[in-house]
Amino acid sequence: MAYADQQMSGNRVIAIIIVALIHIALGYALITGLAYEAATKVLERVTTIDVDEPPPPEPEEEPPPPEPQPEAAAPPPPVAPPPPMNISTRPPDIRTQVTIPPPAPPAVRIPPPAPVAAPRPPAPPPPAPPSQARGASPRNQGSWAARIQGDYPSRALRQEESGTVTMRITIGSDGRVEACSVSGSSGSSALDEAACRGMQRYARYNPALNAAGNEISSTTTQSIRYVLPD
Repeated sequence: MAYADQQMSGNRVIAIIIVALIHIALGYALITGLAYEAATKVLERVTTIDVDEPPPPEPEEEPPPPEPQPEAAAPPPPVAPPPPMNISTRPPDIRTQVTIPPPAPPAVRIPPPAPVAAPRPPAPPPPAPPSQARGASPRNQGSWAARIQGDYPSRALRQEESGTVTMRITIGSDGRVEACSVSGSSGSSALDEAACRGMQRYARYNPALNAAGNEISSTTTQSIRYVLPD
């Protein structure tokens, strides 16, 4: 049956090709101006061609239907392959240390230096003892002043001279007058001389003292007034 089908299809292909060629020729004849009759004759010839088809082959016996097969089990779910593992067959290198380094010395912690104490301020000096300095002062002035006034110069009496003599005197550490000079005259040279002479002979003073209380020499002024007796 398959052979007959192939033969019939081949004849059909040939007939189709011939018809296509005839159509092409007709189209060309029409374009070039051929007569209508020639075209009709050709068509008649073409249409009168009979194609003998071979008789159909006898139908072959159909094979028995295949036996039903059991349904196949559902395929298992896909399993992802495990990731590749890098297995190295070479054992790791072993390093051997020939010399053993000495142990590290223990860390030495140096404590920070102790803070330097601020120097103590110097002790204040002991308070100075109270100063004992003082100036010279007359001692029993009324007694020796009366004696100097009573020793009135005779020349001054005759000339009736009187007045006050002011003197600058130096008093020694023993309280006696060591030097005398007239700083204010009475107007009578006799009275001036008698006043300085009487001061050195009769006057007595408490000597001056320094800060430590020692007796020292000093300078002061003194006045003697001469009055004529009644």
